[in-house]
Amino acid sequence: MHPSSGTAQRTTGTRRVVAGLTERRARRELARLIRQIARHDRLYYQRNAPEITDAAYDALRARLTAIEQSFPALRRADSPSLRIGAAPLAMFPKIRHQQPVLSLENVVTEAEFRAWLLRTRRVLRLAAGEPLELVAEPKIDGLTAVCWYEDAMFMRGGTRGDGRTGEDVTANLRGIRNLPGRLRGADAPRTIEVRGEVYMTRADFAALNAKRRAAAQTLFVSARNAAAGSLRQLDSRVTKRRRLHFFVHGWGNVEPRFAGTYSQALHRLERMGLPINPLMRACTGASAQAIFEAFQRRRARLAYEIDGVVFKIDRLDWQERLGATSHAPRWAVAYKFSGAEAQTILKRIVIQVGRTGILTPVAELEPVVVNGVEIRRATLHNQDYIRRKDIREGDTVQIRRAGEVIPQVIAAIPALRSARSRPFMFPLRCPACDSRVIRHAGEAVCRCSGALVCPAQRVERLRHFVSRDAANIAGLGPKRLAQLVGAGLVKTPADLFRLRLRETTRRSPLAALPGWNGRSIERLSGTLEARREITLDRFIYALGIPQVGLVTAGRLARAYRSVTAWISAMRAAKNRRSDSYRRLCRVASIGPQIADELIAFFAEKRNRAVVSQLLSYMKVRSVMTAPAGALSGTTVAFTGQLPGMTRAQARQRALDLGARVSDTISRATDVLVVGASPGNKIRHARKLGVRLLSPDQWRKLSAA
Repeated sequence: MHPSSGTAQRTTGTRRVVAGLTERRARRELARLIRQIARHDRLYYQRNAPEITDAAYDALRARLTAIEQSFPALRRADSPSLRIGAAPLAMFPKIRHQQPVLSLENVVTEAEFRAWLLRTRRVLRLAAGEPLELVAEPKIDGLTAVCWYEDAMFMRGGTRGDGRTGEDVTANLRGIRNLPGRLRGADAPRTIEVRGEVYMTRADFAALNAKRRAAAQTLFVSARNAAAGSLRQLDSRVTKRRRLHFFVHGWGNVEPRFAGTYSQALHRLERMGLPINPLMRACTGASAQAIFEAFQRRRARLAYEIDGVVFKIDRLDWQERLGATSHAPRWAVAYKFSGAEAQTILKRIVIQVGRTGILTPVAELEPVVVNGVEIRRATLHNQDYIRRKDIREGDTVQIRRAGEVIPQVIAAIPALRSARSRPFMFPLRCPACDSRVIRHAGEAVCRCSGALVCPAQRVERLRHFVSRDAANIAGLGPKRLAQLVGAGLVKTPADLFRLRLRETTRRSPLAALPGWNGRSIERLSGTLEARREITLDRFIYALGIPQVGLVTAGRLARAYRSVTAWISAMRAAKNRRSDSYRRLCRVASIGPQIADELIAFFAEKRNRAVVSQLLSYMKVRSVMTAPAGALSGTTVAFTGQLPGMTRAQARQRALDLGARVSDTISRATDVLVVGASPGNKIRHARKLGVRLLSPDQWRKLSAA
């Protein structure tokens, strides 16, 4: 909750020193801070449309306070530290408060709260063993309102405004169902100024935003903003439909005055029919921290949003002795929850399949506002994260906006867990295509094995298949591939060769798609026809098997030579005790992890079906053993740009001629090919005496 909703800038009673700031610079910075804070107060109080988080606003106020404490002579008459809230809106009549409606001092850490307790005990001069009696109330994230009753009748009401003058919203307050129009009982005060919080429940907030979404209207960012906007409606019928609620948390002028304790006075107001929060708890300074932590654990299960706990001195005579500053009473403090965290209910865990087949668990949450942003979903990272933290569906969970951006579930609260709760079971089949889910030893992620058939991976797999180093089908970028997939024309790479492109432009299914005409259709037809023949290494690479890049594909092609032999060997390698598995693992750079990826790919029968369909359209050239030559047995590395060829083409040519290709320079490196704009490799190569070749020398050597 932004301080503009009722809390003043937090102070700790100690003087802050702004190191290195001159008086001239301090004056300029104060002017800038005053302008910024005034603007954000208007956005928050008057328009219910904050642009920054509570934490960012608090930082502005903290900086202003620090400068004013270091340079007290520079404090201006229009300083935000001297006022509460913002001026009332001009569209409402003004209403003058009989007594100032002050804000609250904020604390956000246990140390700050302890400092407030110690300071209070010191001012009251309590003996070491004498308890400090407090009342704890949930800090409702709503809008403060003031209601005047005379002779038990509700006469008028308004918003807090700037603390002295507010907006007259009497008609709208009359529409709040649990705010009585007449007080009950013979002991009702002759005159009383009741103060409380207008709020909206989570359920009513969700229903309101659902209606606004359906009507294409701007959504409220939080229940607090929705309540404030609803109370400030010019049409009181709109306010009544918004289902607002009210909790009393204090009073101003009252005749005759209350005596005794704050809690006794509140219960007296309750007997008169005024709603007080049933969660109000009596405590002492010694037990207050435990009360705060209990509310923090419980907050997600409340029907309304809270952003902290308000602690008040219970004895009214002690309150009077402590008094108030110009903006906040000294006898109360708002102990706020961490601004970047919140608690809510994890309704269910859904599994998302990424474009590369990785399964990511996502928590679907009861909506909760964190730093002014409504959060409905949060990441759970991976299977191990869920198991390690024992996060379950139905749990009350703690969420955090990492870096103020990405929501994540950081913990479950087992104490609030249902007895029927069960650990979450990660799926064994892909939720998008029902292929087997695989997870290799040493990896944190689970992956769908249906690479060529999984709809979640479809566009990414097709993009890889048509790329230059794979099938090299020009004219099919990500947008056009998404078009073909969206139109239902292409699901697998084999479908590309089944497109009816040689029909007339009018009859071609592509002609109905935006951006396609006769020339582009004919050009794609010619490209597909030219790509019906492919080398084995490029074919293997084009299938997009995880961890099988160009170099590995080339080594597999040279080891197995033909596509038939390769496929047969991959299927036979499923038996990890077989000669086929041992041979696969002996291929250079292929260990158990890559072998497992190859085996998993061919274990999925639908992947095998797509490969079989591709082979009915494409001719895969077998690889002949390269004769021994100038590069046989050498280790080659590349740096810089090579004219007329890509790095991948140069690497593949070296592999075809029997060389090993390295990405780094070491004593084992024999040749470094140096292109334009070389990197640091050339310096290391010269130091180690590695042979350097220009692009022309490389061409001559590799053509031999």
